Amino acid sequence: MPESLGRRIAAHRSKLGWTQQELADRLAVSRVAVSHLEAGMSDPGERTVALLAGVFKVEPLELVAETTYPQAKAERLPTVVARHTEVEHQLELLANDLAWLERTDGSFDHHVVDAWDVRLADLGRSAGDRAERDAVHEARRRLRARR
Repeated sequence: MPESLGRRIAAHRSKLGWTQQELADRLAVSRVAVSHLEAGMSDPGERTVALLAGVFKVEPLELVAETTYPQAKAERLPTVVARHTEVEHQLELLANDLAWLERTDGSFDHHVVDAWDVRLADLGRSAGDRAERDAVHEARRRLRARR
């Protein structure tokens, strides 16, 4: 018997420690819509499955495999989706830049650090949720401690 897609969505959300509202905010849908998906009261469209796959860091077909999701809809899903947010991407670039600076001469180029501080300030204002804002804030704190 195939697993309910709603149960799989709820399990992924729970594993990440998110509330239904936090998942809804990331998907730009209502909490009630997430509740209906998890309860199996509605099947998500292809766009929503692609968004869910991205936030759960799996591919769309992996998310719906061996579930009750309609095969006709599954056949229209994209093969791959973006798995990282802009915040995650920028924080990884920051880590790479700082590692490079440490390897080059053991000191920090203050111009690079200052530019990252400005970049992180902008990123923090546009972060999509509390966890991302907290991650950017922590990165700025660590960056400033290196000055």
